[in-house]
Amino acid sequence: MKVVIASDHGGMNIRNELMNLMKEMNIEYVDLGCECGTSVDYPDYAFPAAEMVAKGEVDRGILVCGTGIGMSIAANKVHGIRCALVHDTFSAKATREHNDTNMLAMGERVIGAGLARDIAKIWLTTEFEGGRHENRVNKIKSYEG
Repeated sequence: MKVVIASDHGGMNIRNELMNLMKEMNIEYVDLGCECGTSVDYPDYAFPAAEMVAKGEVDRGILVCGTGIGMSIAANKVHGIRCALVHDTFSAKATREHNDTNMLAMGERVIGAGLARDIAKIWLTTEFEGGRHENRVNKIKSYEG
């Protein structure tokens, strides 16, 4: 598995934690930043990350900003992206099993690093169940055109 990870200024600490987690899990990743202490625009990081996932350059993507909301909205504008904003472990598992999400968004101002690591680990290791859920995901894909 290969994962792209990106954050704005509001998500740098958790992004760094998640890169450490992926090293521990032997998961290859591409870090798109940011590396700044000043305010930046989250779409400038979400769009390139989502494009990498949509083009198949990586398998999945993780985004972090202050709340996760802006990153998830931006990522979901990219054709083929199913990005879930997740702040609990139950949803991390369900969004992979039921929605086959290919991107995960989290908010550093909403959750701490420990919970973010737990969420990411569950999300990275959970497979799509298919079955009745596959029909639903296919309806989303079909609607996208």
